[in-house]
Amino acid sequence: MEQNNKPGLRDILVSTVAAAFGVQSKANQERDFKHGNIWVFIVAGIIFTAAFVATVYLIVRSVLATA
Repeated sequence: MEQNNKPGLRDILVSTVAAAFGVQSKANQERDFKHGNIWVFIVAGIIFTAAFVATVYLIVRSVLATA
């Protein structure tokens, strides 16, 4: 992908996950800030956080049910 294009869906997902774990590259971060829409990243972050919390909850519930 050329650095001057808007980030696509895959780029947004990768950026959201990388940012959540603190491994976002400087080039991707600059692309997101220059060409991305903040609301798309906010919504993606909220969805990722909800999915992450739900996954942890289900894993803990599963482990405690078998213990």
